[in-house]
Amino acid sequence: MEIRLDGRTALITGGSKGLGLAMAAKFAQSGADVAILARGAEALAEAERAVAASAPTKVRAFSCDVADAAALGATWAAVIDTFGRVDILVNNAGTSRTGTFEDITDAVWQADLDLKLFAAIRLARLAFPGMKERRWGRIVNVLNIGAKAPRPASAPTAVSRAAGMALTKVLAGEGAPYNVLVNAMLVGLFATDQHVQRLRRQGGNVPVEEHFREMGKRIPLGRVGDAEEFANLACLLVSDAGSYVTGTAINVDGGLSPVV
Repeated sequence: MEIRLDGRTALITGGSKGLGLAMAAKFAQSGADVAILARGAEALAEAERAVAASAPTKVRAFSCDVADAAALGATWAAVIDTFGRVDILVNNAGTSRTGTFEDITDAVWQADLDLKLFAAIRLARLAFPGMKERRWGRIVNVLNIGAKAPRPASAPTAVSRAAGMALTKVLAGEGAPYNVLVNAMLVGLFATDQHVQRLRRQGGNVPVEEHFREMGKRIPLGRVGDAEEFANLACLLVSDAGSYVTGTAINVDGGLSPVV
C-alpha cells in the first residue's frame, strides 16, 4: 500500500533530529510540504537541507522554543505566511525528564508541562479552526509508554505525557464531526540522538552500537526501534489511509509496555 500526502502541509515540532526528523523526511517523500520546528539553529538548517534533498516538496525550518507561548504564536504566523495552512500537526517536542517526586521543584514541573503539554494545547488551538473549516485535519501527539504505565521516579514526564493522552481523547471527540482525527503514538526505546547524548553525558566509554544492543535486551522484539519505523506508522495515521482511526493511543515500543 502506497501512502500519499500530496497537497497537504505538515508542521512537526522537535523536527530537527530523531523521530521528528524521520517523520519530516517520510512526510516529504510522501508528497507533503513540511514545516520543521526546533530550537537549535544549526541542527534545523541541517535538517532542512537533508529533508529537502530527499523530496521535491517545500520544506522550511523555523527556530522556536515551543514552551514559550509568545514565540510559538509568532512562529505559527510565520508558518501560515509561508505555507498558507497546516493540515497535519505533529506535537513531538520534548525530552525525557525524570526524578524522585520529592526532589522535583515547581519550576521543573512547570517547565515540563510548558514543553510537553501546553505547547501541544496551544498549537492544537491554533490549528483546529482551519482544520474544521476545511473538514480535514490530522493531529498526532507523540508521548511515551509511561503515559499508560508510569513507573516510580518517572515524573514529571510520565505525568505530562498522561495529560497529553487525555488531551488526545478530548480533541478526537471534538474533531471527529469535522473529519479532524487526533491520535497519540507512545514511544518505547528508539535509536535516537537523545539516547546518544545521554550516554555521552554519563561519560562512559561504551560504543553507541553496544549501548543500543544492551537496551534492546529489555524489549520483547530484542532490539531498539529505528526512527523510520516510527515515521511509517505516523505517515499512515496522518494520511487518507488512516481515515477511520481517531482517539487512539498506540504503543510503538516493540512490546515493551506492560499494558496494551
